[in-house]
Amino acid sequence: MPHRHLLSPITLRAIHLPNRMIMGSMHLGFEGLPDAWPRLAAFYAERARGGIGLIVTGGVAPNEQGNFGPDGTVLTSEAELPGHQLITQAVHREGGRIIMQILHCGRYSRMKDIVAPSAIRAPINSATPRELTDAEIVQTVADYANCARLALLAGYDGVEVMASEGYLINEFLAPRTNKRTDRWGGDLHGRMRFLVEIVRAVRQALGEAKMMSVRLSMVDLVEDGLSADEVVAVAQAIEIEGCDLINSGIGWHEARVPTIAHTVPQGVWSWATARVKAAVKIPVAASNRIKTPDLAESLIAEGQCDLVSMARPLLADPAFAAKVARGEASTINACIGCNQGCLDPIFSGGAATCLVNPRAGREGEFMARPPCETKRIAVVGGGPAGLACALEAAKRGHAVTLFDAAPQLGGQFILAQTVPGKEEYAATPAYYAQALTQAGVTLRLGRAAAASDLTGFERIVLATGIRPRKLDLPGADHPKVVGYEDILSGAKRAGARVAIMGAGGIGFDVALTLVGEDHEADFNAQWGIDRAFTHRGALAEPSAPPPPKRAITMLQRKPDRPGASLGKTTGWIHKAHLQRHHVDMLAGVTYRRIDDAGLHVTLNGEDRLIEADTIVVCIGQEPRRDLADELKALGRDVQLIGGARDASKLDALAAFEEGTRLGLAL
Repeated sequence: MPHRHLLSPITLRAIHLPNRMIMGSMHLGFEGLPDAWPRLAAFYAERARGGIGLIVTGGVAPNEQGNFGPDGTVLTSEAELPGHQLITQAVHREGGRIIMQILHCGRYSRMKDIVAPSAIRAPINSATPRELTDAEIVQTVADYANCARLALLAGYDGVEVMASEGYLINEFLAPRTNKRTDRWGGDLHGRMRFLVEIVRAVRQALGEAKMMSVRLSMVDLVEDGLSADEVVAVAQAIEIEGCDLINSGIGWHEARVPTIAHTVPQGVWSWATARVKAAVKIPVAASNRIKTPDLAESLIAEGQCDLVSMARPLLADPAFAAKVARGEASTINACIGCNQGCLDPIFSGGAATCLVNPRAGREGEFMARPPCETKRIAVVGGGPAGLACALEAAKRGHAVTLFDAAPQLGGQFILAQTVPGKEEYAATPAYYAQALTQAGVTLRLGRAAAASDLTGFERIVLATGIRPRKLDLPGADHPKVVGYEDILSGAKRAGARVAIMGAGGIGFDVALTLVGEDHEADFNAQWGIDRAFTHRGALAEPSAPPPPKRAITMLQRKPDRPGASLGKTTGWIHKAHLQRHHVDMLAGVTYRRIDDAGLHVTLNGEDRLIEADTIVVCIGQEPRRDLADELKALGRDVQLIGGARDASKLDALAAFEEGTRLGLAL
């Protein structure tokens, strides 16, 4: 049987799991809103319906000081139980199992009076924490136990103690943040006392029937983090105290090593989990960049872990586990690791959803209802907006025909998947190609749709996308000037000296593509990760990059820092990678002309020549509306969506949502 290890049951304490798939904890960003509890209940219920073995909630603070901030959740009294009971009842009605994560944010909190083991400010927080007193630490341990007791009253099947990612417990464990000389600091025995006391108290509060997971940092990826032997010693200590499952955490939020973005190889952290699994007798779950059933199966089969924890893949497809169980893994709507719909909004104060599944976190908004009357609908354009619209309309019963001039579906995703690190973007067009066929959509690919092709359709939706904005500059027609599509598609090769006009998302994609030709095969060496774990935090000196094949200069008119518009959780990775390869980035330039010498600009009031053999134009897009104008002249009603409606911001997140909403409304 395919995926037989992944689908094998397991019992944790008295909680029976039908498979080895866990939905890992994630903060959703709407926990503080008035409608939070019904939304959370609907969100988790859909994942339970989708067959996931175990759900772990987003972090719930055991006291006010540990809260995320205004958008966080605390559980300190029975008065707060009704909302949690909505969640547990909804999950249990679907036959699911759910545990509540208890998380004290420590110095990462956005509350006013933040606390930590020592008064050391986190690099990602502007506030300096106050050092906890001995009495406050003892009270915090009691708060964890009280929170666990209340979780049982709320109907949860157990709790997870969050001891990873640089939050309070992790701060006590690491010399980096624990400078105490009392019984809660010093050697490892003192530094792990806080966690051990919490696990002991929580175990007592839970009793013998309910399970306890501890999310433990397998590798901190920060200076003065835990050593290899210390990670194992902590794992063994919490096993003795009654932990039933060790869930993997990888890296602190302040670490300058990427851990879950699409540039991180899948399964790259399994070695850290395997070290702990080999040292304990209780089950251990692997996490971070495990997104396919095949990878999850192989990790368990090879003995590197007992279960797998996945968060974002369950945003992308809540029926992930059920599809694996039915032998339909090929139909999973795969997470592409972009972070555009989930982590980027969360770290910018917004709410999480998913680029490839706009329903995520908003299940009540996207209700599919049969239309009053089925119609023949033409959707022109096979990019994100057109794909989403066509699929939703067809699933509701409409007769849909999808036209696209390209021989394959995907639109801008066809280019995106050529960028090094974005190869996973290919999964989305592949998913839609299969889903559209199953929904009965007729595909007309490889030829641009003409107005005459659209006669007989009762509704016409134009998702014809964008075209690159033309360069209006003396010398714009010079042979060395190329468009970004030429480079990303491989139609043209760049010379030894390259000037990229534009430092937005597409400009960075071009630079990453050109730099990507200087291939760096070893992710660990590139980012200075020591798999031998000979140093604290498993950090080493990054390897030297290969000599660059090109001199690349990125330029933008805006005076802002280049890359400022990139995703909050991925932009820094791209910038660091380009800086490593000596890509020069200039802001606040005025373009003057192009000639045989290169690109002439003005920078800081001075004229400057950017010597270039190739000049790549990435200065924005315009809506592609030729067909719309033709149809309107014939008196036909058309509806524009995606880039065809508004190309001012090329945004796949908005395009998928817009297409989905229209497909549900037609």
